[in-house]
Amino acid sequence: MKYKVDFKNVSTIGLETSPFAEKLAGLRANEARYFMNKYKHEFYTEPANKNQDTVNWVNNILKTEKVIELASKPLEISIVEVENIKWTFVFYESGLTINVLYTLDDKKKRAVGFKLTEGMEIPTELESKFKFARQKSKLAGTIRGTFFVIKGEYL
Repeated sequence: MKYKVDFKNVSTIGLETSPFAEKLAGLRANEARYFMNKYKHEFYTEPANKNQDTVNWVNNILKTEKVIELASKPLEISIVEVENIKWTFVFYESGLTINVLYTLDDKKKRAVGFKLTEGMEIPTELESKFKFARQKSKLAGTIRGTFFVIKGEYL
């Protein structure tokens, strides 16, 4: 069942098993606010186990591009297509959020972003590969994030 993310009344629906459920919900709401403000687009999520193909697609990109295999359980996913860009989000039990930005008409913008919820440690799978920058969010507190550019084709 799809869940419409409300960035005004933040809810932990679908994220309850995460020790960072409230901050992760804030991070998810932060993404929903971004899409509403920039694209006037509603942000929906669904349980990750209902769309294993999407989780596998993200895992394939991580493994092929950077030899990363995550240990954390994916809880929810979101797929958004706006202005010929496919954005795929995976929200993990550990508090990690991964988003894949993938332009559909050209190769100009293709990247994987990682966001860590406030209070979580950098996953061992990522700590030696990336440096994380901090940003403040009213909904999620302090977010640490990083990204890499996708070089291959994954559609």
